Amino acid sequence: MSNDSTGKTLTVAFILCIVCSIVVSSAAVILKPMQLENKLLDKKKNILAAAGLLKEGVDVEESFKNIEVKIVNRETGKYLESDPTLEAWEKSILDDPETYDQRKAAKTIGRFTELTAEQDTASIRKQAKYATVYHAKGADGNVETVILPVHGYGLWSTLYGFIALETDLKTVVGLGFYEHAETPGLGGEVDNPKWKGLWPGKQVFDAEGSVDISIIKGSVGSTTKNAEHKIDGLAGATLTSVGVHNLVNFWLGKDGFGPYLAKLKAEGV
Repeated sequence: MSNDSTGKTLTVAFILCIVCSIVVSSAAVILKPMQLENKLLDKKKNILAAAGLLKEGVDVEESFKNIEVKIVNRETGKYLESDPTLEAWEKSILDDPETYDQRKAAKTIGRFTELTAEQDTASIRKQAKYATVYHAKGADGNVETVILPVHGYGLWSTLYGFIALETDLKTVVGLGFYEHAETPGLGGEVDNPKWKGLWPGKQVFDAEGSVDISIIKGSVGSTTKNAEHKIDGLAGATLTSVGVHNLVNFWLGKDGFGPYLAKLKAEGV
C-alpha cells in the first residue's frame, strides 16, 4: 500500500488521535488533585481578603489557621452537628467542611430549595440547604469577624464572593468577589480596590434590624442622607451595581443568612 494512500492517512490520524486523547486524559487525572488544592487555596485567600487578613508575604495556610469553618442550616440558622438521623451526604459534610461545595449542592436533588420569583431577588433560582460560614478569631480565641459567602446575578454573569462583618453583625469589614464575567472597566470594577475600599465601616442594618444597604447612582457625599448605609455606584455599570445591591440584600435578609445572623445576635458571637 502506498504511503500516500487514504487508508494509511486515516490510520495515522486515528492513532494520533488515540495517543493525544490518552495524554490529555492522563494529564487531567494526574493534575486534578493539584487543581482542587489550588482552588481551595484561592478560596481561602479570598476569605482572608474579605476579612482584611490577607497579608503580603504571610503564608495563606498559616493565616487561615485562625479561621473557623462552620456549616449552617440556612433555614434554621443552626449549625450542622453530628446526629444519628443525618443522611450519609450530610455526615460527609462534617467530615471535611472546608471542601463542602455549596454550588454543587444547589444543583443536586434533595440538597436545595427552589426560590419563588418574589424571594429570588438575587436571581439564583436554587439555594443549597446548607451554607458555609467562617469565623476569624483573634489571638485570645474570640471571634472578631464573621465571613459569609454571597452570590447573585449581575449583568452578564453570576458574581461569587464574600462579605465580612464585625461582631456587631452590622458593620462591614470588607466585600470581595472571586469569580464573575462582568465587563472589564465597567461591571468588572467590582474588583477595583478603590471601590472595594468604600465598603469597610458601612452599616448593613438599620436601628430596627432590617437590611439597609444600598448602591446608589453617583457618589456618596458629605450631604448624602444616611450615608453610612450607601455605596457609590459603578460608573457605566448600572445593572452590575443593581446586581451587587440585590445579592447583598438577599444574603443578609430572611431568605439568606437572616436566621443565622438572628441566632448569633440572640446568643452572642
